[in-house]
Amino acid sequence: MSAKLAASGPSVSLSVALSVALSVALCLAAPAAQAASFSAHSARAAAGPASSDSRFCSSQPTLSALEKDRLFQFSAFIQAELQRSGARLALISRSGLDLQRFAHRHSHAGLSLLANPASPWAVRQLYYACDEGQPRIFDQGLAAFVLGTADAALGYVSVVLLPEPAQRLLEQHALQPQAALQLLGRHYSANAYAFGQRYQNCNQWVAELMAVAWGGQASTRQAAQQWLQQSGYSPSVFDVGQPLLWLSRWMPWIHHDDHPEQDLRLRRFQVSMPASLETFARQQWPQAQRLQFCHNAQHMLLRRGWQDVQDGCLHSPLDELKLLR
Repeated sequence: MSAKLAASGPSVSLSVALSVALSVALCLAAPAAQAASFSAHSARAAAGPASSDSRFCSSQPTLSALEKDRLFQFSAFIQAELQRSGARLALISRSGLDLQRFAHRHSHAGLSLLANPASPWAVRQLYYACDEGQPRIFDQGLAAFVLGTADAALGYVSVVLLPEPAQRLLEQHALQPQAALQLLGRHYSANAYAFGQRYQNCNQWVAELMAVAWGGQASTRQAAQQWLQQSGYSPSVFDVGQPLLWLSRWMPWIHHDDHPEQDLRLRRFQVSMPASLETFARQQWPQAQRLQFCHNAQHMLLRRGWQDVQDGCLHSPLDELKLLR
């Protein structure tokens, strides 16, 4: 079942449409926020001069010492649970820009790997490197991944632990730089069509890596997407209305020329999002387990299972609670 945004009709205001356009810029890495790239040989993925996009890129929000300390506590809470799980790989997603009003809690996904050469449980992921003007595959420590949130006072992280066959196959492909880079698209688009090869977004790269690992496909984006379609993968559906289609002409990371004509007539985008990745992983591997983490200014929570935690990270009897210092 696809995750669906609240519909925005043609009368939606320009400011709301602009906020949507900015919100779906899901995986931008400003120079100060970039992690270690292992894609030194991915020059083929150049998306054009960096100057064309740099005026739209912004640095990470400035965090106070107290905010950083809370987020470090939160990342340590997550890492300790990953270590206890006995897993070697986890599909991990975090909240970034606030997409709650559009029915999306998490915006950016990657693969957290115990054997990541950067550090234990570092996250291998696609980012758009603003200073280089091209997409890259980055390894980012778990703490830095958590610090990528836009709201230091309230954050959510979702982790899916896969059964042995699934995690073994995905780990093998994720840890091979060549396999990961073969699926790196040439051009970045935050709202890339989930079954198109013209552009790619961060979550789409994860979906295609899943396809190659689990489907035994050739390491090409076309083969991966064909397998995803045949295997019942359902992208998230964004009902956006006319204003965002118009705005896409002015936003360097938002495009519509890769989407099917029928979708454009219906004013919608089909995009890979963390919700669609998790749903597909559960469909393929029903034994998959979900761990949900969240924090507010007072405490951190862990919930085991597929029922979402409450908005605001409010505590319920289903949750394990830990106070922030």
